[in-house]
Amino acid sequence: MKRTAPDPATEAKRREPPPETVDPAIEALVTDVIAQVADKWTMLVLEALEERGTLRFTEIAREVGGISQKMLTKTVRQMERDGLVARKVHPVVPPHVDYSLTELGRSLSRAFCGVWIWAETYYADVEKARRAFATRENGASRR
Repeated sequence: MKRTAPDPATEAKRREPPPETVDPAIEALVTDVIAQVADKWTMLVLEALEERGTLRFTEIAREVGGISQKMLTKTVRQMERDGLVARKVHPVVPPHVDYSLTELGRSLSRAFCGVWIWAETYYADVEKARRAFATRENGASRR
């Protein structure tokens, strides 16, 4: 996933204390977006389009790998519905359809860049914690 420096205005807003009251509509949107984007296919399609630009359906499938046609169709439709992906149909036979990230999709991709940076930074710590946990679990199961 392409890594870019965070926008200073966005970073400043992120550091602000949370509001006293939460708008239920915003809370519902956050929950919905997290549920969709936490889906591995959405993340992989987002990454493919961020790295490669405009792609045809079959190119996305090839880039993502292992995704069924039905699941890819569902994923790009949900992304289009949420404004993350633009779909352009060319009036030719057979139909030629291109998919690309919208500015909204690119902004979401930038947000996930932080997760990649976190993973790169703390990979060794997470692996160490996992090994320690496995050791404790194996020792507890032998008792």
